Amino acid sequence: MINSNNSIGRTLNALDLIAERHKALSCNLANMDTPNYKRKDISFTQYLDGTMNPLETKLSNIMGSSPITTESYAEKIDPATELSEIQKNSILYTVASRRMSSIITEMKTVINMGSS
Repeated sequence: MINSNNSIGRTLNALDLIAERHKALSCNLANMDTPNYKRKDISFTQYLDGTMNPLETKLSNIMGSSPITTESYAEKIDPATELSEIQKNSILYTVASRRMSSIITEMKTVINMGSS
C-alpha cells in the first residue's frame, strides 16, 4: 500500500529540486556573455537514491551521480546545451506533476469510497 504522505512529500521534494535546477540553467543562459561567470548546475541523484518510488528512481538515473549541490564549471557556456538541459528538466517536471496529480486522484477516490 502506498503511504500517500510519503509519496506527496517525495514528489514535492522532486518538484522543488527540478525547479531549482531550472533556475540554475536559466541563470547560465542569462549570464553566458558575462565575463568570469561560471556555469552552475544542480544534480540530486544521491538525494533520490534508495527510494523505491519509480519516479524518484527514473529521476535519479537521468540526473547524474552527484548529491544536491550547485557545481561550478570553468567551461564556456553553450546555449544549445543549456536549452537542451532546460527541455529535459521540463520533461522531468511534467512527469513529477503528473505523479502528484495521480496521488491526489487516488486520495480523492479513497475519500469518496469512504463516504459512501
